[in-house]
Amino acid sequence: MGVEAHATNERATGRTWTVRLDPVGRGRADVRVSCSRPACAAQVLPSAAVGRTAAVEHLKAHLRAGPAPRPSAYCACRAEECHTHIRPAGPRERPAPWRCGGAVVLAVVTDREGRWWQVMECCSRCAAAHPTAKIAATAPAPDRTAPADAFRAAAASVPTVPAVGPHFSHTASGVTVPHEVPPPRAPRPTRQRARRGRIAQRFVPHELRPVALRDELTELGELFRAYQQRAEPDLAMLAGLHARKAKAFRAWAEVTADTGLRLDAERAEQAAATARLQHLHRSGQAPEGDGPAVTRLLTASAQWNHARAVLTHVADHSPLPGPEARLLVVMLTLRTAQSGVGNLVGQDLKGLPLPDPEHLVGQLVECGWLDIAGTVDELIASRPENPTRIGVPSLTPDESDPGPFTFGRKMRPKLSGWAQRVVGEKKLRKAKTAADARLLALALATGVSLDGQLGPEGEGLPLEALASWCAVTPAELLELVDRLTATDWLTEVAVTDTVLTGRLTERVLPLSCPLT
Repeated sequence: MGVEAHATNERATGRTWTVRLDPVGRGRADVRVSCSRPACAAQVLPSAAVGRTAAVEHLKAHLRAGPAPRPSAYCACRAEECHTHIRPAGPRERPAPWRCGGAVVLAVVTDREGRWWQVMECCSRCAAAHPTAKIAATAPAPDRTAPADAFRAAAASVPTVPAVGPHFSHTASGVTVPHEVPPPRAPRPTRQRARRGRIAQRFVPHELRPVALRDELTELGELFRAYQQRAEPDLAMLAGLHARKAKAFRAWAEVTADTGLRLDAERAEQAAATARLQHLHRSGQAPEGDGPAVTRLLTASAQWNHARAVLTHVADHSPLPGPEARLLVVMLTLRTAQSGVGNLVGQDLKGLPLPDPEHLVGQLVECGWLDIAGTVDELIASRPENPTRIGVPSLTPDESDPGPFTFGRKMRPKLSGWAQRVVGEKKLRKAKTAADARLLALALATGVSLDGQLGPEGEGLPLEALASWCAVTPAELLELVDRLTATDWLTEVAVTDTVLTGRLTERVLPLSCPLT
């Protein structure tokens, strides 16, 4: 202790200062940038991003203008007893003294959130112990000129030796023994460090054995990163990568006895099965033992979810009561969903089971839900070569409201075509089913499992929700179920007080949007 205190008195303690970024007040966006150096005044800036930039520039200005680290400075980190990076000892451990060493440096230490920056004049060993430290400057090597001059002066006082080799007692006085210089030592061969792999946020250890497992994990990580850069997905390839990952992680778990790796292997197996099933559905193939595949009009789960989103939006925002108005609003919403505007012709309205389409369109215009270019009669009389421009203000996006739907321009006609196919299905038209039965067909098409059973996992659909969607009473809903059963839409129907169970027939499965 006495020697250490003596050294502290002889050597100046390393400098430290801190630049901080603090909020000005609760609920305010502006921030305060302050510096612990006495000559620096605090400044208030409008946002955290601007304040962080100003704080970094202020710190850089200090580093550029300030003096370089002093070679003889006492380590500031050691003066603080290394509380910042030395883990305290446990109840049965003795705290080990921190050993400073290396050149004196200016180290910049920051927190992970970017709220403060501290500059320390400390030794390079203490700087390396900080996980976020960055070296801004290093002190020059100590001046060795004085010891060198003293050595030369001492050498000058030694008597001069003749420029001949050394003399030995067993040799003649005039014979010199040449001084042989050993050949230079051959450079040591550089050892190439094995590449360090990374997969699923994990680093593959260099010492992992067997080597084949280490190489497999490294290669898999590179293949997954390459797959993420692909312009188009390849679900078959992705399923294969997940299957290889599951096998490799299972072997890794057996080597290291790591439960987390075993759980990751199980998740990879599930991901492989899901990707493989999606590939089979997209390519029109059938899983083994499932019989013939269903070629659906809408092929991806994202499209199925978008179709359900449109029906849910219409149920919550229908401007007029009744099943006829509800069906018309569904079809017009799908025509204008992406941009709020679209084209319509008279045949689009005449093809719907509406007893008085002119009156319904007029009501939608009067309540402000629909805008049309011209009159209602002109819309009914319009033909495909001269369509009528329509708009739905509530669906028109702007800078503050992007609209209720997230699908793009190419997705909208697919959804609209799907709804036209469901509503205008051949047997529904021949049976002259009304708008309420067509609405029920839409609801059932979007509420089935992959094999066509009503509800998730065949659990059925609630009667109250179906009646509300079709704008009918629960008693009237049972009649609609009988109509769809008679038109070969439903089979194996069972109705309880609260739930409708059954299955869509094979004939209409291509129009379904399964719950995944």
